[in-house]
Amino acid sequence: MEKVVSKDGTELAYDTYGSGPVLVLVAGGFTDRSRYVEDATALSAEFTVVNYDRRGRGDSGDTLPYAVEREWEDLDAVRTATGARFACAYSSGSMVLLQARLPFEKQAVMEPPFRVDGAPPAPERYLERLQEFVAAGNPGGAAELFMVEAVGQPKEAVDQLRQSPMWSSFEAIAHTLVYDALQLGDSAVPVELLATIDVPTLALYSNASPDWLKNSVRQTAAALPNSTAEGHEGTFHTIESKTLARVLASYFLSA
Repeated sequence: MEKVVSKDGTELAYDTYGSGPVLVLVAGGFTDRSRYVEDATALSAEFTVVNYDRRGRGDSGDTLPYAVEREWEDLDAVRTATGARFACAYSSGSMVLLQARLPFEKQAVMEPPFRVDGAPPAPERYLERLQEFVAAGNPGGAAELFMVEAVGQPKEAVDQLRQSPMWSSFEAIAHTLVYDALQLGDSAVPVELLATIDVPTLALYSNASPDWLKNSVRQTAAALPNSTAEGHEGTFHTIESKTLARVLASYFLSA
């Protein structure tokens, strides 16, 4: 593990894998860098992969007050320290990458969860309720709100998960659900922002994801000036690691 200091003094932890052109992974919501070890390992055959903890997660710091711009600065600090040429962002982490507007040579986004037609409705007062749970010292309430109302997991399954040893790890990063909600804003496809991004961007979705997520990716690609959308085999909201490595190597390393 190595660390880099962001503009506001926050320490950011990261691991590196492999050798070659540097590719940084930007985590999605409710995850830390441990979630992406398998992807990083698969990608390490062609890249030096930088897998970092976004602020408030894992071994990274969490200087307050939070603002979405601090995470853009965090990504820039990681990029600068490691010499990263490429970036791949997952789910809501896509908004960190897209809004940061950094000079990567190429970048990829994996299923940004913009709520297009056909998507489940956003939970009522989602951001405000997350903030209330966190302020009340109830991270479990925030985690359950995300899992049940935002993701759609059965409450009975979450109730069982609450009794498992892993629940404490979910509570430890539940406050960062507020951060991702702030990054996503109203969760609509940010057409005006995307139209200003000229970095070549590959927009990816899993063929096993629901149609609304696939359409979110397609609409994202359509709004970007230099982008294409591709679907590949995987599971819900996830492309299999070896497939992702093959796809990203083909895209990033092509002329």
